[in-house]
Amino acid sequence: MFNRDRLRKSLYSFMPPFLLAMLVIVPGALLAAEGTGAEEAGHAALDIPLIFLWIAIILMLAKVSSLVERLGQPAVLGELLIGVACGSLYLVGIDFFDPIKSSPIIHFMAELGVVILLFQIGIESSVKTMMKVGVPSFLVACVGVILPLCAIYFLGPLIVPGLSSTAYLFLGATMTATSVGITARVLQDLNQSNCPEARIIIGAAVIDDVLGLIILAVVSAIVTRGTVDVGTVSVIVIKAVVFLGGGVLLGTWLAPRLSRFFSAIHTGIGMKFAVVISFGLVFAYLAALVGLAPIVGAFTAGLILTPVYFNQFSEPPFIDDLRKAVKEVNGSVVGKIEQVIETHSHKHIEEFTSHLGHFFLPIFFVLTGMQVKIAALYDMKVLVMSLLILVIAIITKVVAGLAAGRGVSKLTVGVGMIPRGEVGLIFANMGKAMGVMDDTVFSAIVVVIMLTTLITPPMLAAVFKRAD
Repeated sequence: MFNRDRLRKSLYSFMPPFLLAMLVIVPGALLAAEGTGAEEAGHAALDIPLIFLWIAIILMLAKVSSLVERLGQPAVLGELLIGVACGSLYLVGIDFFDPIKSSPIIHFMAELGVVILLFQIGIESSVKTMMKVGVPSFLVACVGVILPLCAIYFLGPLIVPGLSSTAYLFLGATMTATSVGITARVLQDLNQSNCPEARIIIGAAVIDDVLGLIILAVVSAIVTRGTVDVGTVSVIVIKAVVFLGGGVLLGTWLAPRLSRFFSAIHTGIGMKFAVVISFGLVFAYLAALVGLAPIVGAFTAGLILTPVYFNQFSEPPFIDDLRKAVKEVNGSVVGKIEQVIETHSHKHIEEFTSHLGHFFLPIFFVLTGMQVKIAALYDMKVLVMSLLILVIAIITKVVAGLAAGRGVSKLTVGVGMIPRGEVGLIFANMGKAMGVMDDTVFSAIVVVIMLTTLITPPMLAAVFKRAD
């Protein structure tokens, strides 16, 4: 339960040292930025010490923004909001954050964060997990992808007039995905992770991501080639499906052999880390090589990897210590401790991507927030556009819940599918990078994604309470 006094005390205790740090860091940063202003733009963009400072500030601001978790909201929302706030300071004459928006190194780190995120989602999903989610999850996912895509494509000209047909396709694709992370976190906070509705929601959200990635591959190729003929679309869909299916088959054969080869050289954690991360990055490259988005390859690589492939490597030091300590313990507690050891031992490869994510992902989300043009939202037309897209985004996912079948709350399933979160932001960023979305449309889409993230926790809590 939310405790206002606790939040207030936390803010009071945190703000003095934070403000003191900012009083030291920011003026120095402003002086540094001013000092580089007279240099060439290309040289300034590669001012490595200044980039170190930018990264440090982004990471600290991202951690400060996690205070929104005290309000029952996911940390990603805070990172977006803090990015929007920093990116809008130019409106009051503070342009310190403007060079960050165009820094090639910061953009590279953000892109790497996206690849790591999809790799992590793939690892947490696995092929077996996807096969167990059942028909209801598959049906909910299919309806939840088709409805927003078609609704935005056909209603888009009325909501956002003047765009190309491919732009409306990209807008629709942006609204197809459901955030696995945000939905899972909300269900966990509500102590509803194991109910039938939760299993359908999580399964459908995972399948949503797969279908969304295929749609992204199709739409991206259409934008690049400028054609929408059935033959081209069919080739792209087949290519994406073959890559996902063939990648899983090839990777399942290749991964254990690579693991045995490199473990014969060294069984340490460093080698294990290198094999896991390199596997994801190589598949990201292979996806790009065949004309798909690198995130498709990263997701495929994540689906392939299982802890069994890494049994030849040494376990984390704390696991070894626990195994030694448990030998000295007697009684029924031994079984429970061994179960915990086994669980954490198998989750070790997930920890690799998780640790990398803690570094790279805040950069992606804060940078995305910085690119939102708040000034564009002063326009009533833009606000109306955001609200109309939001309504479509909500209704289409709630209607998808009707495909959940009997014995479950269809409304609960539909509401659980609302948050777009990380994958939607990835789609929006790609659309902006490809020139499909201008600053106005991009800002409106990011606002919609933030609002779907913001409204889901209270809506889910209300529907679960109603079901009780």
